[in-house]
Amino acid sequence: MEKTGHPTRPGETILREALESNGQRFTEQRAAVFRFLRSTDVHPSADEVFSTVRRELPGISLATVYKSLETLVGCGLAVKLTYSDGSARYDGRTDPHHHARCLACGRVMDVAGSIPDRNLAELRGSVGGFHVTGYRLELSGYCGSCAPEEIAIA
Repeated sequence: MEKTGHPTRPGETILREALESNGQRFTEQRAAVFRFLRSTDVHPSADEVFSTVRRELPGISLATVYKSLETLVGCGLAVKLTYSDGSARYDGRTDPHHHARCLACGRVMDVAGSIPDRNLAELRGSVGGFHVTGYRLELSGYCGSCAPEEIAIA
């Protein structure tokens, strides 16, 4: 229960605190987008978030979903995965992890594991004057459903 006496849904306290500390208001639309992102591992596009969230909130607009997603990213509650073709997908997991993206269907999957610190130190030293503050590793290839036959056999 919140101090107001209203019951909270899972994660709502985290959302309220993050929004408040970033000067943002809590809204039911932002909460619905946040709940959906936290409940899925499919890395949806904004359109996919919109399609799902509007089942819960029929009056929500696509523009509100976009704004909610950007607010969540700005508050550190989601990650925006952008690609050279201009597309973007959203990830409710904000802990360090890697991704694999299918070149055929665009599906993005989480990859377990990490790069050992000694390898990161080596990479940082090889960038020549560039100050590395973070990294994002994404493997590209084909998911099991899309792999060309000659790759699937190998």
